[in-house]
Amino acid sequence: MTAPDHPILLCHDCGAPHALPPALPGHRAECHRCGAVLRHFRTGGLGQAVALAIASTILFVTANLFPILTFELEGRAQTATLLSGSVALWDGGYEVLGVLVFFVLFLAPLAQVLGTLYVVMPLAAGRTAAPGAAWTFRTVARLRRWAMAEVFLLGLIVAYVKLSDLAELEPGASLAALVAFILVQVWGEASLSPFEVWERIAPQTRVAQTANADPERLTACHDCHQVVAGANGGESQGACPRCGARLHHRKPNSLPRGWALISAATILYIPANLLPIMTVVYFGAGQPDTILSGVEALIAAEMWPVALLVFFASITVPVLKLIGLAYLLWTVQRGSPKRQRDRTRLYRLIEGVGRWSMVDIFMISLLAALVQLGAIATIHAELGAVAFAAVVIITMLASDSFDPRLIWDAPPRRAQRQDSSMIDAHD
Repeated sequence: MTAPDHPILLCHDCGAPHALPPALPGHRAECHRCGAVLRHFRTGGLGQAVALAIASTILFVTANLFPILTFELEGRAQTATLLSGSVALWDGGYEVLGVLVFFVLFLAPLAQVLGTLYVVMPLAAGRTAAPGAAWTFRTVARLRRWAMAEVFLLGLIVAYVKLSDLAELEPGASLAALVAFILVQVWGEASLSPFEVWERIAPQTRVAQTANADPERLTACHDCHQVVAGANGGESQGACPRCGARLHHRKPNSLPRGWALISAATILYIPANLLPIMTVVYFGAGQPDTILSGVEALIAAEMWPVALLVFFASITVPVLKLIGLAYLLWTVQRGSPKRQRDRTRLYRLIEGVGRWSMVDIFMISLLAALVQLGAIATIHAELGAVAFAAVVIITMLASDSFDPRLIWDAPPRRAQRQDSSMIDAHD
């Protein structure tokens, strides 16, 4: 039996309806059909989330005030801050790369922590939601996958290992602040329940409110997961009454958009691997490096762990993303009902690992910022880096445009008959 005052959710991965059970701190509710996590029942509360967001803001500002790494060679030294990489790329004629690094390393993380503070602080104090809180929290959620401080840290480690045989390197004060910022931010996200925030902004629809509605005419907001009953079943169904996002029963043009994006990424992947991504000049001698030649150089220098990391992030992950997305699009287009749960897991994996391919771009930005010693040594980006960054961004957009619920729409009649009844989520 389902209590009529339980909140109702439609699984974001398969569309199955669920009545959420009462909150049990430390537990989580999962979808019976596809295994997606519907809600974590956090233990920290909004007050702890505010404290951690304030700490994150202080650490992020600190991480941007001081050098993160100092490079010393032949008596000359060069320091780099978090923003030096984007400036070096801009000055080197790669403005698009510079803007991209600035966005994912500075703007997105800063907007994320400040937006969280703006929304959660009044709620934690027992006040009503701040003006524009719904739009702000929706934007914060969308920025999460584009805030890449932890990916930058991995790129910094790769850059450090590559330069360690060439010169002396000294970590700066900002490095400790950056590591602390990443840890505190992870802690903060683990403490904050987005469902609780949305519930405080405007309550989730209850089971009783949809008792007389046709389950096939229930629509879930892609952003805040509010359930709207009585939608007309068309492609566009107006705006979400809670966050204002456009409502769609399924993401519009998911298949043609997905095919177009992975086709573009596949084409760009060719120059990304054939063209040099950077040039290293050491005492007047040097040559351009492609992604693969960089891996070979790391193997020749017996830096096996870093070589494997770069190979996995720069070659394996993009190829697997393209193949995986093509497979998902193809099976959905065929209306295949096979292995729906496994295909949904594949989609989650593709969505989760996509951003980690930015490691190479962060490494190049740091090297370009640090190794600017005139006739002694210089490193600058090349056109292949632009193509590779485009592959990473386009594949992220492709996975974002794909709607995993389409996997469960096939075959439509049988799938809908099996799951049209209300399912209670379990702990």
